[in-house]
Amino acid sequence: MTAPFWEKSYPPGVKWALDVPAKPIWALLDEAVARFAPKPFLEFMGKRYTYAAVSDLIDRAAKGFQSLGVGPGVHVGLFMPNTPHYVICFFGILKAGGRVVNYSPLDAERELRYKIEDSQTDIMCTLDLNALYPNVAKLLNGTRLKKIVTGSLSEVLPFPKSLLFPLVKSKEIAKVPKDDRHVRFSDLIANDGRYTPHPVKDTKEEVALLQYTGGTTGVPKGAMLTHANIIATVQMYNSWTSPALELKDGEERVLMVLPMFHIYGLSAVLLRMMTIGAEMVMHPRFELKAVIEDLHKKKITIFPGVPTMYAAIVNMPNIKDYDLSTVKFCASGGAPLPTEVQDKFEYITGHKMIEGWGMTETSPAGTQTVYGGPRKKGSCGLPLPGLIMEIVDVDDPNKVLGVNERGEICISGPNVTKGYWNKPEATAEAFAGGRFHTGDVGYMDEDGYIFIVDRKKDMILSGGFNVYPRNIEEAIYEHPSVEECTVVGVPDEYRGQSAKAFIKLKAGNTPFTFDELKAFLKDKLGKHEMPTAMEIRDALPKTLIGKLSKKELVEEEKKKFDESRKQAAS
Repeated sequence: MTAPFWEKSYPPGVKWALDVPAKPIWALLDEAVARFAPKPFLEFMGKRYTYAAVSDLIDRAAKGFQSLGVGPGVHVGLFMPNTPHYVICFFGILKAGGRVVNYSPLDAERELRYKIEDSQTDIMCTLDLNALYPNVAKLLNGTRLKKIVTGSLSEVLPFPKSLLFPLVKSKEIAKVPKDDRHVRFSDLIANDGRYTPHPVKDTKEEVALLQYTGGTTGVPKGAMLTHANIIATVQMYNSWTSPALELKDGEERVLMVLPMFHIYGLSAVLLRMMTIGAEMVMHPRFELKAVIEDLHKKKITIFPGVPTMYAAIVNMPNIKDYDLSTVKFCASGGAPLPTEVQDKFEYITGHKMIEGWGMTETSPAGTQTVYGGPRKKGSCGLPLPGLIMEIVDVDDPNKVLGVNERGEICISGPNVTKGYWNKPEATAEAFAGGRFHTGDVGYMDEDGYIFIVDRKKDMILSGGFNVYPRNIEEAIYEHPSVEECTVVGVPDEYRGQSAKAFIKLKAGNTPFTFDELKAFLKDKLGKHEMPTAMEIRDALPKTLIGKLSKKELVEEEKKKFDESRKQAAS
């Protein structure tokens, strides 16, 4: 296929043509182990694991999962933050022949229940923490869930269990029953690691991972990501950054603070960085002081993040007390990166940043800016190698528009999902005209740079998380005093956007406070979905046909935000 016109804008040494080898995801691991066996792979709270050691644990997990009946057609969920357990279970499930289903630790009970049933998850892997285990345990009854595999932090920390409790208080450890529906992680891997290899006959067809996304409707849908989708994404990132950056195989240290249950952290960080033998310094969550301490003391060289992380760092009062000069490669994704934040971070570290755009459905490769290259304000970069990006008419998916014409951004390539799990109608709609429709409205300039100007869907990008107004609205509608409700994304200096609820009460009902609303929503929404503001009105704006209209509210909030910034600057 002839290279598209935007190849002319690629950095030196990068070509559009992409060779995607037909191999399963775990081949990336096996190849890394063959090259970097004695090198450190994972570091968690001071304990280091070599590539060889992790590989051995993965093989043991694969055999353990097979003993639980995991094989082709069996779906196993991962409900945990970043710990070595995640990496071991992820590869162990795939090597056993099963399929991984990623769950967010932020998921509320309702969403967990839905995803378990929709994805047909039979086994869930989690940790024995009160913040996690009870949320899964209550679903052993009333759902198809059959077993829970529970890991413990005491298994992966560099000191005896007796010293665990100063770090993790005893009240935070959940009591896990000893019965046939529960399996300890330590028991899962208590074997010789001689599992039965699973042959992947067609990497383009065999689904390795179900990654949930709300799509355009807010109803969670499982994007079916194949082995080939993930391998292609890793190839795209490698081909883009390798010629430009002086990364040294087996010597880089990555701060792994992005969650691996998110496709950005999984594909763009864990799997991509594994191919160069990098060490992953893992953090369960983003905590500013802990991140800065590690960037400084552990001489981190690669730091992938989201804009809210970079904003927190550059605005840290004593940031000048820390030496971040070893950080030579930083990438931002999940939401647009403000220019002022990028400039400040580059000044602090002395190195350029790159940012990009992608989606769960694209595994998540999409666009990237050029490292050290020209910056076009408002652009999320160029299409990555192997991708075709087109702009189509919003009302006619078959009409491809020209340069600088605004329409819906569509994408085609070997990294694009084969569709949504058990949702043929949603899949057909997403691939109308033979291209995947992103739901984002934008344009491509004469150099091939993509500019996103609006969202066709109402999704809110809050701190790198996708927040869907419909989920919040449906939960608020359950309040007995609510007659009408609409939720919009409002400007937020820290998160980029946050959710604000506008409510009309039923006649005669007493207004409630915002704290009372949050208490009502606590068991219905994840923390990332919780509105940050509420306003009760006598009436809400509507369209001519009587539908609730968000447009006026969005404009009002933007005007308020702009006015407050002007006042602050004066």
